[in-house]
Amino acid sequence: MNPHTTRSTWLKWLLLAALVLAIGLGVARALNKRKLQSEAANAAAAAMQQAPVYQLAPQDVTTVQALALSQAVGVSGALKALQTAAIKAKVAGELQGLQKREGESVSAGEVVARIDSTDAQARVRQAEQQAKSAQAQVAISRRALENNQSLVKQGFISATALETTSNNLAAAEATHQAALAALDIARKALGDTTLRSPLTGQVSARLVQNGERVALDARVLEVVDLSGFELEAALAPADAMAVAPGQKARLTVEGLAQPVDATVARINPSVQAGSRSVLVYLRVPAVAGMRQGLFAQGQIVTGQLNAPAVPLSAVRNDKPQPYIQTVTDGKIAHVPVVLGRQGLLDGEPMLVIDGVALAPVGTTLLRVQAGLIREGTAVTLTGPKAAATAPATSTVSH
Repeated sequence: MNPHTTRSTWLKWLLLAALVLAIGLGVARALNKRKLQSEAANAAAAAMQQAPVYQLAPQDVTTVQALALSQAVGVSGALKALQTAAIKAKVAGELQGLQKREGESVSAGEVVARIDSTDAQARVRQAEQQAKSAQAQVAISRRALENNQSLVKQGFISATALETTSNNLAAAEATHQAALAALDIARKALGDTTLRSPLTGQVSARLVQNGERVALDARVLEVVDLSGFELEAALAPADAMAVAPGQKARLTVEGLAQPVDATVARINPSVQAGSRSVLVYLRVPAVAGMRQGLFAQGQIVTGQLNAPAVPLSAVRNDKPQPYIQTVTDGKIAHVPVVLGRQGLLDGEPMLVIDGVALAPVGTTLLRVQAGLIREGTAVTLTGPKAAATAPATSTVSH
């Protein structure tokens, strides 16, 4: 046998054995990898099927509390000054002497402007001369009557002539009185050329300038008295039924740091035709920095009520009906609630939930910062509940 042939045969068998061994190792490795992937997938599926357990911090939960609530009706609107005035031109003419500008103070009776009085002064002089002429005519008629009375006694004239003279005197006196009335009218027109402020306050608007010719009843200045304010609020008829004059209110005024106390002054006896609302007027005392037109909102206290309540922030609205997330037997439950009466507890809005059987007093519930947790999820508390269960006082609105 040829040695070269034998060596070549052995090399072929060695290469074939190595190839078979490599293929076997590759197949074994692939089968092992597939097994590991299958085990990992099964473990992941089992983990997904097992519901997670959430841990809740004390600040994430609170409880349903029985609170001593003050029933109230919400109000809002713009503040109006109790006294405002529009200074108008009572005669037509050229405006003169207007110095006041927005924000400046004026006093009651203070002269703020004048209207050119040339024509008015001429009419006064004309009326004065007409009155003097009529007065002279009265004197002439009176002397004529006295003379005719003497002549009648002496028989020189008839009684008819005396009666005519007496009628002439009456006509002259009537003409004189008419002239005096015309003089009063002319003097009033002259006085109307001087514009005075009817109240003490501040100028809120200057509508014309010096030198302009203003028409009759043209607005020149607007004056606002900031010593007292009023809030006009529109209420639904059902809410207005609980409101009465004298009730107290607490208002938050735009721009003011502290709330303001107010009192219901009166209620409009008629319902507004368009909105079907009832207007309620609240008397608001003046506070430094308060201005007409500032927006204010608050509540009128109408009565007292004891009822369970929860923070309004705990109510979720991502379902057709609002609900709260409660913890029952260590699991999350979604309990529907009705958005009705609301109130405040230490500045936090509260919702009255009386009549909700699934959330009695003492029930643990989630605040808004806890987020949405699926119903039926198991949870655990990591510490004591954040909310105290002692009764408190708050304000509730319809």
